[in-house]
Amino acid sequence: MRLIVNLLKFLLGFLLALVLLGLGGYAAAQYLMLKFNATLPERPTFSEEQPKESPKPVKATAASAPAASPSPAAASPSPKPLEPGAYTARVTWSEGLVLRGAPGVDGAPIGGVDYNEQVVVIEDSADKQWQRIRLESSNREGWVKAGNLARVN
Repeated sequence: MRLIVNLLKFLLGFLLALVLLGLGGYAAAQYLMLKFNATLPERPTFSEEQPKESPKPVKATAASAPAASPSPAAASPSPKPLEPGAYTARVTWSEGLVLRGAPGVDGAPIGGVDYNEQVVVIEDSADKQWQRIRLESSNREGWVKAGNLARVN
């Protein structure tokens, strides 16, 4: 009888030690995850996102005649008119979207679309899983995964 009691004490102590080690490991993992996730890394910037530098103005001299300045309407490119069935939308996916050359994950990435950027949805793929869009900022066209855009009224 004494042997059974000692065996039960050993097993109970062993199980209690395992539980305490497991809880301690879990608490340590939670602490480390919270500590390292508290500060997010800096968002990388890619060459496509860099603002284009405007040419430096040339100072007019007495020998040079002032050039005629273009009208404001001619200086900014006018956006393409919307095709029938097209509409404006904003990106709702917080990490932005990958712009692809063809619908599907096999389509080569040709750029990206930032969160909350306004785009023009031109068409949906046959299976309604992809949408062909045009970026309003650069008139570049490509395909993005459907369901990540919200129509703008």
